[in-house]
Amino acid sequence: MAATPSPSQASVRHPVGKNPTADKLLLAASELMISSNSIEVSLSEIAQQSGVNAALVKYHFGNKDGLLLALLERDAANEMTNLEYLLEQPISATAKLRLHIAGIIKAYNQFPYMNRLIHYLLHESSDKSADEVSKFFVGPLLNFHRRLLAEGHKTGEFRVVDPVLFYTSLIGACDNLFFSRHAMSRAIGVGPVTDDVCRAYVAHLEMLLLDGMLTNKKAGAKAR
Repeated sequence: MAATPSPSQASVRHPVGKNPTADKLLLAASELMISSNSIEVSLSEIAQQSGVNAALVKYHFGNKDGLLLALLERDAANEMTNLEYLLEQPISATAKLRLHIAGIIKAYNQFPYMNRLIHYLLHESSDKSADEVSKFFVGPLLNFHRRLLAEGHKTGEFRVVDPVLFYTSLIGACDNLFFSRHAMSRAIGVGPVTDDVCRAYVAHLEMLLLDGMLTNKKAGAKAR
């Protein structure tokens, strides 16, 4: 999921991965959301796609929202694990931020339903689900942005940047690459998101975000 330097596989947390039946249900839900460009998939559809009895959703996850929560945790696991690792690397804050931007876009390319799933679990599901998403995704990511931006300011690379506004800009932009592109394909025939489109979008976001943050744009251009 991340374009960050990868720690050993043993350190990567897999929130499910313990039961092949549960993994089949998660894989089926993910495939259906990607193919339909929607998180509105039914338990019967998930069961049919996975070849698993729908009643086993309750056994493994409690209910559908429990399955969706486990799916988000599975999809976000590597990026969340790699945040601390990235901060510790002996490279500039600018280089770390470039790797992070690329990693986030790579994650959304792999799981384009991710932000809609986050919104649903935060705002339309239970308080328990919202607390869990805040604990394993929103909180750690905001804290990472706060620490990285502070590091870049301390080294003289970044201007003062509000981490909440930065989070909103980056995560919102990543989601819109996929959500808005689907709408544009209907309106004006814009093509699908390909690997080339993702690479172009990484460069585009780097330009938009970093050009307003860097104190020395020439030095920043070298930190690639």
